[in-house]
Amino acid sequence: MKNKKCCCAPQSERVLANSTIQKQITPLNDANFDDMICIPKGEFLMGTDYEKAYPEDAEGPIRSVAVDSFYIDKHAVSNLKFSDFINATGYITDAEKFGWSFVFHLLLPQNEARHLMQIGRSVAGLEWWLQVESACWKTPEGPSSNFIGKENHPVTHISYNDAYAYSKWAGKRLPTEAEWEYAARGGLEQNLFPWGNELTPNGVHQCNIWQGNFPNSNSLNDGFLGTAPVNQYEPNNFGLYNMCGNVWEWCQDWWTDDPNQKGGNFNPQGPDFDPMNRKLMKGGSFLCHDSYCNRYRVAARTSNTIDSSTSNLGFRCVKDIQE
Repeated sequence: MKNKKCCCAPQSERVLANSTIQKQITPLNDANFDDMICIPKGEFLMGTDYEKAYPEDAEGPIRSVAVDSFYIDKHAVSNLKFSDFINATGYITDAEKFGWSFVFHLLLPQNEARHLMQIGRSVAGLEWWLQVESACWKTPEGPSSNFIGKENHPVTHISYNDAYAYSKWAGKRLPTEAEWEYAARGGLEQNLFPWGNELTPNGVHQCNIWQGNFPNSNSLNDGFLGTAPVNQYEPNNFGLYNMCGNVWEWCQDWWTDDPNQKGGNFNPQGPDFDPMNRKLMKGGSFLCHDSYCNRYRVAARTSNTIDSSTSNLGFRCVKDIQE
């Protein structure tokens, strides 16, 4: 990810001839509403004028936005649920097609991480991100790894294309930025986080982010170096888990930093396209830290190309309410 102070998710800059959003997935006969919450239609103040936001992210201006009611997953899609999709469809993720994905360096054995850095497999300026062969959703740290014991953790190494394909199969879709932010706020107005304005009220951790000195020392005060279970910590007032921290979540909007292209004030859906093939992401991840990247706030936003994948990038789905 160039010219952007970001621990978030590096852009792959990889190209496949068929690296387009797949639309051939056959959906389930009936969408499963288990583990979904109905969010009532309403109006809220979207965006922020937070003084520590990054100007290039275009989080503002604060504006009144109305959205229709919708269903949203309580949790990010888990490894187990994603494996159901793979078993049912035989879908091959972008990371598997490319043969590699980005892995955060401390998730690897120290000697392996050092070797990859020495042979130039790190991202310039973001050296904590390493290009690992065979890293993908089912082998998140490379070919000798798996997700056994983490079936209830969010699936990672998921590109926008992959998230889109899953959502189509599940009879759902990805949330708009407005839907995501409205749901994340849980009825609170202009708070920094889904639970309020204090990061750790009464000293209690509310989300999975970085503690210590990023990117080399994590005190693990919240209990996790990498991902946490999808139902970790307390839900927000709507009953949604991990709307900040843990993994970045894809939204359906194409990226824009132009306030005039964000789609107005009623069910905004962003611009029609982004010439750089970037989609919007929300929520921050286990790598966010105030000293470097404070994008674990509900108004924060960033982007990545539709085929990029990393060890802190996942998603959740929404479903329209049929009148």
